[in-house]
Amino acid sequence: MLSLFQHKRGSPTTGAPSTPASEPAPGLTQPQSASSLLATHRRQRLLEHIWQRTSLSHKQFTALYLAPLERYAELVQQFPASESHHHAYPGGMLDHGLEIVAYALKLRQSYLLPTGTTPEDQVVQAEAWTAAIAYAALLHDIGKVAVDLHVEYADGTHWHPWHGPLTQPYRFRYHQEREYRLHSAATGLLYRQVLDRGTLDWLSSYPPLWSALLYVLAGQYEHAGVLGELVIQADRASVAQALGGDPARAMTAPKHALQRKLLEGLRYLLKEELKLNQPGASDGWLTADALWLVSKTVSDKLRAHLLAQGIDGIPANNTAVFNVLQDHGMLQPTPDGKAIWRATIISEAGWSHTFTLLRLAPALIWEGGDRPEPFTGAVTIEVEPSDAPAEPSTDSSNASLAVNAAPAAPAADSVDTLLALLGTSDAEPTPQEPKVEPSPATCADELPAPSQETDLTPPESALSPTKSSGNSREPPSGEHFMAWLRQRTHSRKLIINDSQALVHTVANTAFLVSPGVFQRYAQEHPQTAALAKQDQGADWQWVQKRFEKLQLHRKQDNGLNIWTCEVRGPRKSRRLHGYLLTTPRHLFDVSPPNNPYLVLLKL
Repeated sequence: MLSLFQHKRGSPTTGAPSTPASEPAPGLTQPQSASSLLATHRRQRLLEHIWQRTSLSHKQFTALYLAPLERYAELVQQFPASESHHHAYPGGMLDHGLEIVAYALKLRQSYLLPTGTTPEDQVVQAEAWTAAIAYAALLHDIGKVAVDLHVEYADGTHWHPWHGPLTQPYRFRYHQEREYRLHSAATGLLYRQVLDRGTLDWLSSYPPLWSALLYVLAGQYEHAGVLGELVIQADRASVAQALGGDPARAMTAPKHALQRKLLEGLRYLLKEELKLNQPGASDGWLTADALWLVSKTVSDKLRAHLLAQGIDGIPANNTAVFNVLQDHGMLQPTPDGKAIWRATIISEAGWSHTFTLLRLAPALIWEGGDRPEPFTGAVTIEVEPSDAPAEPSTDSSNASLAVNAAPAAPAADSVDTLLALLGTSDAEPTPQEPKVEPSPATCADELPAPSQETDLTPPESALSPTKSSGNSREPPSGEHFMAWLRQRTHSRKLIINDSQALVHTVANTAFLVSPGVFQRYAQEHPQTAALAKQDQGADWQWVQKRFEKLQLHRKQDNGLNIWTCEVRGPRKSRRLHGYLLTTPRHLFDVSPPNNPYLVLLKL
């Protein structure tokens, strides 16, 4: 099947150049034909997978899918999908486009579309809905080419994507001042470069489908129904794959916009926890035209708050949090496009200090008369922050027209992992084996998911003598850790006996995966980092030691605290390490059944 894509074919876009015989001048990139761009092993494998998901003949697939993909390839050429976030390497936008189509088509197979119609209508419209989902996924970010990039030929002539594919060696740079919201707005300039008249005529004959597709292309996902949700989930999965995250979890994540959750988290923190406009040290300052927030403080607290709400996929470090905030248009960048500002705060009383800050528009947080009074002191921006911390941002500018240094493209065999997740047939999937947290003794293990979830009930009593509820405002301690663990498992913000769970039931008691469960607690409680410094250790190690002092865990005969479980799946066997509680009632009133995939080993 793969060989069907490897023969030379004429490009569906007229005037597209073929692969050049000579190298372009230094600093320039030679445009390539679609067949050349799509000829890599990784892209051929993705094309093969997309074809398998459509169940079409080669002729039908070429007309409905391969031709638009070729037009897309010749339009985006070697452009990255972002400057320094996901797929930030030459050709990243083409890879992202193919990946998101593959993910979207996998997700589409779980739906009978359109909803609310007869089975006969669903059969008639099935192919049109499948194609529309693929097109919406492919085109959702194409507006970036029109508004984010400055592209020119060797003679200085500007190229715009509505001119058609590039025809001469080119160079490009990112615009310093670019707006996230324009990506969807600019899509209307370009989708006719990818979809031909006959395809649009066909799709427009199904009004509900046509409306949903137009809403997605305009960025109005909230009006696009299932089609919009599938594109959001597929995009999230492709980004997670590129950033080393878990695309399987991304595809099954709750259907909410990360931007909305970030915004809700910031609003909550500013209302309940962060202190503004203090006469001395403060978490932030509100001026007439900007909200200035101390970068590390706010990033730590925002991550902890979102994790406490059970929201997964939150970046694990500050730089990644800044990237996400900036990618979602929530931060106002510095003049050179960075996320971090450096400014000196001077109060009326004469107190002053220099901070690294995030800058937001006040209207993003407050509406109407809810806004606090502005800071009466001064915020003086450092014009040349030569000693600013080396915090990478998503939008560092580049004076030249050459591409910035970018992460290397994914290795060719990384597609195997991606395709293993996507699957290659409609057969019943085998249990997945995603990663679990690394243990002190071994690398990350893999665990197959059980066939059903276990119902949990809250314990009747708390640890004696404390009766902590796990409130994040209470100081960290061993007792607080256990109260937090009970609350999280009861509320299902920590799922047990799942493929990525941090808590399992083994040998008729609870098994706590180490160090994962302690790392999760430390992430939700950033104040543990300050306490850990006194012990000259990591934050999770501080939590682990406090837990051990409670003496709630069972030791081995040789006195060791850590137990080993063998994970027995259909394809491989690995090991987990962690703590066994002396009784499951430390965590559950009614202990769930043992995880059938775990076997306790006695050394």
